[in-house]
Amino acid sequence: MRIVIQRVKKASVTVEENIIASIGHGFLILLGIEAEDTQEDIDWLVAKIVKLRVFSDENDAMNNSIVDVQGDIIVVSQFTLHASTKKGNRPSFIKAARPEVAIPLYELFVLQLEKQLGRIVQTGSFGAMMDVALVNDGPVTILIDSKKRE
Repeated sequence: MRIVIQRVKKASVTVEENIIASIGHGFLILLGIEAEDTQEDIDWLVAKIVKLRVFSDENDAMNNSIVDVQGDIIVVSQFTLHASTKKGNRPSFIKAARPEVAIPLYELFVLQLEKQLGRIVQTGSFGAMMDVALVNDGPVTILIDSKKRE
């Protein structure tokens, strides 16, 4: 699994001109799932996300987590995070999981994140064409790949 975490002042997801998710201060997480991903990848990533200290403390140092600041989260599925650009100019998405594998893992990821946070996590619409809007805070943008833990 690959995620791009963006610390945001606000973010929203719109599908067919309807806002389906909207948050203030928190994280917009783009989630890419590959065919070999498992519950172990979810466990590791969720633990990393809730403990990630990228929010400012009273001294303006990045010492606080999403839990500490009680920030909100939107998770958006994004298979293009597994694009391979090694050959030619057209990306290959062969490593990205098919929907029958990706959807259950996506739903488990969101559910586990909700359990760890103790509140609702908003989402995009899996497989839909979405307009994602955000005001990046910082900007702070972090890429994490569960297959590159060491």
